[in-house]
Amino acid sequence: MDICEIIQHQHDEQRRQFAELEQWPRDDTEGLSAVWDRLAILLETHAEAEERFFYPPLLALGTGAADAPSADEEVEDAVGDHNKIRDAVRRAGEEKVGTDAWWTAVVDANVANSKHMGEEERQDLADFRQQASLELRHEVAIDFQRFMAQKAAEGITPRNKNPEKYVDRESGEKVTAADRSAGPKEPSHTASEQE
Repeated sequence: MDICEIIQHQHDEQRRQFAELEQWPRDDTEGLSAVWDRLAILLETHAEAEERFFYPPLLALGTGAADAPSADEEVEDAVGDHNKIRDAVRRAGEEKVGTDAWWTAVVDANVANSKHMGEEERQDLADFRQQASLELRHEVAIDFQRFMAQKAAEGITPRNKNPEKYVDRESGEKVTAADRSAGPKEPSHTASEQE
C-alpha cells in the first residue's frame, strides 16, 4: 500500500460521487439525501485522516513541490481548504435536500473540494512521493486506511482547524533517515514563477 495511491484513489471516488449526485433525479430527494450523506462522510473522514496521518510526515520531510514554496505552505493551504469544504457540507446539512439553497451548498463543496484535490495532487502528493521512503508511505497508508475503515460507517464530527496553528503543532514530527526517499537528497521539483 502507498498513501499517495490511496489518497489519489479516494480523490477519484470523491469526483465520481459528486458526478453521481449531479446526475441523480432531482425529484428523488430520498436518494439525493442518501448519496449526499455517503459523500459527506467520505469528505470528512478523508480530510481528518489526511490531517492525522499524512500531513505530519509531509511537514517533516516535504520541501514544497510544483507551485508551493514549502511543505508548511502546502499543509496550511490544505487544512484551510478542508475548512471550506466542511463549511459547505455544514451548510448543506442545514438546508432541505433538493432545494436551491441545498444545491448551492453542495456545489460550493464540490468547487472547494475540486480546487483542494488539484492542489494536493500537484503539490503534497508529488512532494511526498519525492521525499518519503516507500516504507514510510506504506506505514502511513496502514494508519490512514485503519482510520477510514473504523470511521466510514458512522462518520465523524467535522471540526475546523486553524491552518497556521495546525502546522506549528504538527511540524515537530520526528523522522529518521529510513523515512526519507532513497533518491537524490534534493528539494522536490517546483514550478517556475510564471503564471
